[in-house]
Amino acid sequence: MRKIYSILAVSLLLLLTAACTPSGPVTLTLMTHDSFEISEETIAAFTEETGIIVEILKSGDGGEMVNKAILAKDDPLADVLFGVDNTFLSRALDNDIFVAYDSPALANIDASLQLDSQNRALPVDYGDVCLNYDKAWFADSDLEPPTGLEDLADPAYSGLTVVQNPATSTPGLAFLLATVGHFGEDGYIAYWESLVANDLLVTNGWEDAYWGEFSGASDGTRPIVVSYASSPPAEVLFAAEPIDEAPTAAVVGDGSCFRQIEFVGILQGTEHQEEAQQLVDFMLGATFQEDIPLNMFVYPTNSNATLPDVFAEHSLIPANPATVDPSAITANREAWIDAWTTTVLR
Repeated sequence: MRKIYSILAVSLLLLLTAACTPSGPVTLTLMTHDSFEISEETIAAFTEETGIIVEILKSGDGGEMVNKAILAKDDPLADVLFGVDNTFLSRALDNDIFVAYDSPALANIDASLQLDSQNRALPVDYGDVCLNYDKAWFADSDLEPPTGLEDLADPAYSGLTVVQNPATSTPGLAFLLATVGHFGEDGYIAYWESLVANDLLVTNGWEDAYWGEFSGASDGTRPIVVSYASSPPAEVLFAAEPIDEAPTAAVVGDGSCFRQIEFVGILQGTEHQEEAQQLVDFMLGATFQEDIPLNMFVYPTNSNATLPDVFAEHSLIPANPATVDPSAITANREAWIDAWTTTVLR
């Protein structure tokens, strides 16, 4: 009988040991938008450092991704979500999809980029949507390049500008928000009325505007386009022949750009919260941060991250971009777009 009990005890111990032994490395699912890009080497460095495997789940554009995460809140599709920006941040926070995490890496991130006081959404990168202009066009004309939004309403700039529809374009929406932030809710529509009177051109998307109508990048006739502060260094990097100077420049005067900040958060319901924290720390650390600019053409939030030379030499970061509170964006986004549509397209 003792022998039987001994065998049973050993068997139970073996079963308990097997249950407590990991079956293999932990795999985290990182949910993100379709524009997410980072080098395979960077993801591999995280796995080598931690033993944690990362699978990328691309889930549409930023708004679609957030909506999917909200709908799946009780049975999350992933462990970590990256790519919610300040135009959709309040929607994510109001629906309580994130776990708060006070990452030590936040010490290296400027407070102006940290929009959630509870640290449920932590800033990973930022980019500024700004007017860009064709240097050669203005050099050949008897007209100074624009220095701010007001210049576009001047009759001297009639027929020079192309923008994107905010209902169909992310930079179009960001530029609309820049005008709301700069002129206020009581003044932005009057500004757009002045642009319409000044022969404004509207396209559905960024590619149609930049590669189809902007004289600085195509055979188009418009020397001013809504694009990004990082577009000039991209022009240098992807030039067919090596060039020393960007052929375009961004307008970065006070209140003329809108800063898009992208955040990462640990999703409620993850079974791997400790590992998810490690991934967030890594995404805010130097290896990941320094890989961001040449993959997604935005800027790292970590102040210790070194910018690539092409960014450091050929881009300007706006000192005072226009700001709109994320909760105000959530509450008014559709109304602002509807008012813009009525004013500009009808």
